[in-house]
Amino acid sequence: MAAEGGGKETNEIKTQFTTREGVYKLLPNSEYSRPNRVSFNSQGSNPVKVSFVNVNDQSGNGDRICFNVGRELYFYIYKGVRKAADLSKPIDKRIYKGTLPTCHDSNPLTATAESVSLLVGFSAGQVQLIDPIKKETSKLFNEDRLIDKTPVTCLKWVPGSENLFLVAHGSGSMYLYNVDHTCGTTAPHYQLLKQGENYAVHTSKSKTARNPLLRWTVGEGVVNEFAFSPDGKFLACAGQDGFLRVFCFDSAELHGTMKSYFGGLLCLCWSPDGRYVVTGGEDDLVTVWSFSDCRVIARGHGHRSWVSVVAFDHCITSVQDCEVPTEFSGSDEEFQELVQFNGSRERANSAQSRLSKRNSTDGRGVSVTYRFGSVGQDTQLCLWDLTEDILFPHLPLSRTRTNTNVMNATTSSAPSGDTVTLGTNGNNSVSSSGSCVPSYSLSPPLPRSNSLPHCSPAGGSSPNKPTSIMDGALIATGVSKFATLALHEASKERHAEKDHKRNHSMSYISNKSSDKLNQLIGMHATKTEVAKALGTAQCPRMEEVPLLEPLVCKKIAHERLTVLIFLEDCLVTACQEGFVCTWTRPGKVGLLPSQNSANSPANSQSGTVV
Repeated sequence: MAAEGGGKETNEIKTQFTTREGVYKLLPNSEYSRPNRVSFNSQGSNPVKVSFVNVNDQSGNGDRICFNVGRELYFYIYKGVRKAADLSKPIDKRIYKGTLPTCHDSNPLTATAESVSLLVGFSAGQVQLIDPIKKETSKLFNEDRLIDKTPVTCLKWVPGSENLFLVAHGSGSMYLYNVDHTCGTTAPHYQLLKQGENYAVHTSKSKTARNPLLRWTVGEGVVNEFAFSPDGKFLACAGQDGFLRVFCFDSAELHGTMKSYFGGLLCLCWSPDGRYVVTGGEDDLVTVWSFSDCRVIARGHGHRSWVSVVAFDHCITSVQDCEVPTEFSGSDEEFQELVQFNGSRERANSAQSRLSKRNSTDGRGVSVTYRFGSVGQDTQLCLWDLTEDILFPHLPLSRTRTNTNVMNATTSSAPSGDTVTLGTNGNNSVSSSGSCVPSYSLSPPLPRSNSLPHCSPAGGSSPNKPTSIMDGALIATGVSKFATLALHEASKERHAEKDHKRNHSMSYISNKSSDKLNQLIGMHATKTEVAKALGTAQCPRMEEVPLLEPLVCKKIAHERLTVLIFLEDCLVTACQEGFVCTWTRPGKVGLLPSQNSANSPANSQSGTVV
């Protein structure tokens, strides 16, 4: 179903929408916000962010929600679709002075009903470790702003670690911290540890253990968001320079890159099996990038302004066995190329993939359909499907093949990375492996579609000799290197972005015409930029990849949307007015109107002032 709206319905706020699995409904009684439910002036404020953690409460109600609104930070029990939100009883509420919270993340490994390790980043550059259940402030990192003076744009605990976390700043640098180390009383001095295409990794020269452990300098400008792969081995970064960069985290090797069609990249997410990365940004498009092929495989057009959040729905994923087709068409070379391509992708699958149901050696593949969503500054929610017709484009029909051809076809194994230890002790180690299968040109440009094709996860692993990045060891196994924009080119691009106003963006003006989109963007891009990125594997032209249309495209808020999170029985959105909304999934029990009494305005509680 194509994007809906227009005419009198353009400004109408939707409270429900329908997909093939049923109707999603907004639950007004399950809305989280400031206790008095008064929206705040969002002009000049940091985006409202939401994070969840489960404390494994024996009562079965272990979900906890944290969100920031202006200078305030709230921590509540999240009751979802089961009970109405009680805003009068936050677990913790804090009001900050002189700085504003920008992002936050809880450590799921250490979370219990009695204690939660919550990291909070601030607009002045500091990072605070608090326990909202005990109402304690544990530590403050970068307190004197000696490490970095720019705002914190994103922070996350390193998967599988109780004490390591990564922080991105507006300077374009990312820092690896250990909660057990101090930051020191003087500015840190660094020495080069690893360098590659437009990125560098430095380690501290200090002889004593101190923060930060590492400093990553990535791209030109702000790192707007980063995310670890589901297995924790890879790190994807979305930059204001328009580049997606994916690294092997432990070895600091660049796995692959992608360039946005126009402007900066603002958000990204991994598919649940780690096979794909979806990005969104100032080109108003969602872009699907294949991890194993290191290339763009589809773009989605539905938003009318910048895309602020993309997220995969792990619950709407279908997996079934698919027979290897017995009939193909085209030349012998095309057939061998297709078989080699499919075989390589299957061998690139991770042994730990959540979606792998069958071994690829039995002559069968795996058919997978993905669902992901996006929200943007146009106040719209879009849902998208990735299915076989895009992820696995078929060759034109011509001549009959047999299963003998498939069995006799030769394939090559994908390279895998070494296992690397990061940190100062055994508890800080995280293993890593990856692969990058070369892409093949299998078919002419594909038409727009509501779906996409699939069959390969984030790369197989092989146990090799452990190597420590802290010792400066370099690992180079199948790393893809791409050209990047020069400094003066990035400056020209940023100048062109000033013309890109809210709700008056390129893809909206061009409507559904990819030709017009190419012409308009060409007016803003320099000839050098086009030569370096447009039309390459990093940034294919619009007609070179399938163009997706959303299954659902609905206006759901008055202010720009800043949050989209998929949970088991609902999805959660938030807008810049400070309202966190719950949408029940089809078939799930909603709240009764009588339960709305729990949402009565509450007296202002005394919060922690910093």
